[in-house]
Amino acid sequence: MADYLLPDVGEGLTEAEIVSWRVKEGDVIEINDIVVEIETAKSLVELPSPYAGTVTALLVAEGEVVEVGTAIISVGDPAATPAAGSPDPADLSAMDLSNPAASGGGEGESLVGRNKADRGPVRRARKGSASPSTEAGASTQLQLQGAFTPGGPMVPDVVDSDEPPVPATAAEPVEALSPRALAKPPVRKLAKDLGVDLTALTGTGPQGSITREDVQLAHGRSSEPVAPATIRDDVREHREPIKGVRKMMAQAMVASAFTAPHVTEWVTVDVTRTMELVERLRARREFRDVKVSPLLVLARAAMLAMRRTPEINSYWDDQAQEIVFKSYVNLGIAAATPRGLVVPNIKDAERLPLVELAEAVNQLAATARAGRTQPAEMSGGTFTITNVGVFGVDAGTPIINPGESAILCFGAVRKQAWVVSGDAGDEIEVRQVTQLALSFDHRHVDGEKGSRYLSDVAAIMEDPAVALLF
Repeated sequence: MADYLLPDVGEGLTEAEIVSWRVKEGDVIEINDIVVEIETAKSLVELPSPYAGTVTALLVAEGEVVEVGTAIISVGDPAATPAAGSPDPADLSAMDLSNPAASGGGEGESLVGRNKADRGPVRRARKGSASPSTEAGASTQLQLQGAFTPGGPMVPDVVDSDEPPVPATAAEPVEALSPRALAKPPVRKLAKDLGVDLTALTGTGPQGSITREDVQLAHGRSSEPVAPATIRDDVREHREPIKGVRKMMAQAMVASAFTAPHVTEWVTVDVTRTMELVERLRARREFRDVKVSPLLVLARAAMLAMRRTPEINSYWDDQAQEIVFKSYVNLGIAAATPRGLVVPNIKDAERLPLVELAEAVNQLAATARAGRTQPAEMSGGTFTITNVGVFGVDAGTPIINPGESAILCFGAVRKQAWVVSGDAGDEIEVRQVTQLALSFDHRHVDGEKGSRYLSDVAAIMEDPAVALLF
């Protein structure tokens, strides 16, 4: 019998929420089979098993937040007698699972694994087949060493969203045990959080399963955010715990806002030529399979303009009393997700050709929307762009990410009347116009540097040919 301890899958992870179990008691699993999805302070992560055998107990219920080092699942030979000190599943409800000692857990180990593509296909044995034997004499607190093939950090696999619904486990609410309440674990958790009785719903999903939309409609709201004017008499308000990504985001924003003195400047730009360039790029063979948007041009302009104002790509190290200048650009793109704002970054973005930069931006956005951005992808950023224009917003005063010195806000591109100067004098034309807003750390980026940088970015966006001057 072996207890799998919650590992530190990120940089200094201290706790995580059990979002959904991918296995149940009695399942036979192999090494590297995905057993659970957790939410850390930065992202959703799928954990592979370091053990092979039969799942004898799920030690933590979905929705529980537990500390690193807590035993979350027991794996062993179903014919073997439970090892001394192993918790009785029947007593789990009375245990304080936020305490590693309460569930027999010890200190967490760093998890080292490999991508499914690297290890080859892994097939889960059929239920009832002989389970792989565990090493003789192993204690309940086995070390993770040797459980994974070494060679790099864990790269969780993406699970197909169309997988068959998973029946409820014994650790879940009574209403989820009904054979009529066929739903995936995340849907059951949503129903629990909203107080929706799954047994009273008729599923519209595959095989009559209950979907997230079914639960949301039963709660009196669609899958989209509810307008403030929509109020139900039977549900006047509800509460959501502050945890995971949203908690980390809040802490980071508070720390930044009250540590670095922010200054924000705006500029209104005629980006008609940029929009024409975007259309030309879309027609080129190199960009045939890549989404091209004005954000791509802005990303390139933002990095080129740093050559004249390197302070934008530096940060104030208060502890060392030094300004750290970066010769590389890890370009962050802020992305809104259902679990909160995340800012993954493209490593060494300044080195990428335009096509590769476009591919990287697209991949970054797709991964963030799917909630699969990993902690390593959000660390080490040097400069951030936030695109509020996709929401139809003109501009804003963004907060600088900790460890950076500036953030650029990209507003909506709109057709407006614009004064154009030419040989025949000034004329009013319909042009495509946007607003750019730059927030910067005024401790070492003074007004002259911030203004020069924003002016350079605006000049490239107004006429992309100006980029040849940088």
